[in-house]
Amino acid sequence: MTIAPKILVADDDPVLSRTLSWILQENGYEVTALAGGERLFEHLVTDQYDLLLLDIMMPKVDGLQLLQRVRTDPRWKDLPVLMVSSMPPEEATVRSLGLGANDFIPKPFRVRELLARVKAHLRVGRELNQARAEARSRTEMVEILQEVTSTLKPDEIYQILVRRVATALRIPRCSILLAQPEDERATVVAAYENPTLHDLTVDLARYPEIRHALTSGAVLLVQDVASDPLYDEVRTDWQSRGHSVPTRSALAIPFTLREQQAGVFFLRTTTDELPLGQQDVAFAEQVIRAAVASLERAYELETAVLGQEQMRHLAETDPLTGCYNRRALMERLEQEMDRAARYATMLTGMMIDIDNFKQINDTHGHLVGDRVLKQLAQLLRREQRSVDIVARYGGEEFVALLPETTSGESRGFAERILKRVADYDFGDGGAAVRVTISIGVASYPDERVSDGQSLLKLADGHLYRAKSEGRNRFRD
Repeated sequence: MTIAPKILVADDDPVLSRTLSWILQENGYEVTALAGGERLFEHLVTDQYDLLLLDIMMPKVDGLQLLQRVRTDPRWKDLPVLMVSSMPPEEATVRSLGLGANDFIPKPFRVRELLARVKAHLRVGRELNQARAEARSRTEMVEILQEVTSTLKPDEIYQILVRRVATALRIPRCSILLAQPEDERATVVAAYENPTLHDLTVDLARYPEIRHALTSGAVLLVQDVASDPLYDEVRTDWQSRGHSVPTRSALAIPFTLREQQAGVFFLRTTTDELPLGQQDVAFAEQVIRAAVASLERAYELETAVLGQEQMRHLAETDPLTGCYNRRALMERLEQEMDRAARYATMLTGMMIDIDNFKQINDTHGHLVGDRVLKQLAQLLRREQRSVDIVARYGGEEFVALLPETTSGESRGFAERILKRVADYDFGDGGAAVRVTISIGVASYPDERVSDGQSLLKLADGHLYRAKSEGRNRFRD
């Protein structure tokens, strides 16, 4: 029977603590929840936990001080600690990781991300403990794993591995290549001899040891490159080209990620050094085997973050035009209003409406009308700065937010958009559709503007004036 991982949760918020406990229990974990951190060490002493979730800001005890005590006690040095807090993520992350936390999760947390991080750190914790038990005589092994598990990015893990293994074994060349068994080429993702090298494609015909390790799935140790029959073909090529190859021994260790052959850990020594031996093989195998868990965790988190970004993008984007939708606009509008008020800067809001859009639909059809909306959105995004926001407000109405923009700059933007639209050939490439727009402009600070809603209301009033005075113009 599989024993469920035990997680200790210390948080003074009873609602959040119950929610966390329920989510974790529903996903197969055994959870102990503490109301604050006063009795944390009583539980750590009397029971063995696989993971600690610790709040930073608690009224009776400082979570960061508790973290520091945990990390200074040898009994819990390797206990994975995930800090949770409503503090600004950048500040909380720096302070938490600086004191030895494994990760930081901001409040309010996303359930899928929380579970992905918990799962990943539990896995890494198990691998780290196993590696320590198997390689107690190798202090370098422990240090490598600690550094590897401190990062969440695959590229950084690859760089750490080649640097630390090459240093520990005192060899000049150590690299990691990604390839499948049937591939003719491999990608070098990290190389100790050239730290700036990244994503270099190499021909596997020039590297028989790597090709052999990939196809066989077995570790290959070559102690004498100059005489090993594996190199007969490439040695002939070296001689014909007049190449002097300084490699004396080579070690190729294939590794898998997510149960699939992923690449090779490639180590080499030169003719001036001792050849690689079985002890080096054992050490390198332990490192790469233990690091696989961290790599899988990193890829899992990348996938989770990518999925969250895609979901967020879908939730915020108007599907027809690709602009922000109305809900996302209102969130960004309040953020920009707060920023403008805090730093005493200006914020311009523009209501943009297509003139006689119903007539366009009635005359040319709704498919052409949809194309006009998409083309107008493209024009607006083409003119916006990186800090500007363009959103579809509804129907044929768009909103543009221009942070830190003066009245003169806003008028110039409006005039430029009016001209671009009037000169553009809208439609589907057949008969051009002539389109004009009307714009209402409002700016903050203004005594009539107190929040985002009042800014849009003022811009909408100016839009109504532009419409009533003949369209194809702006009013502010």
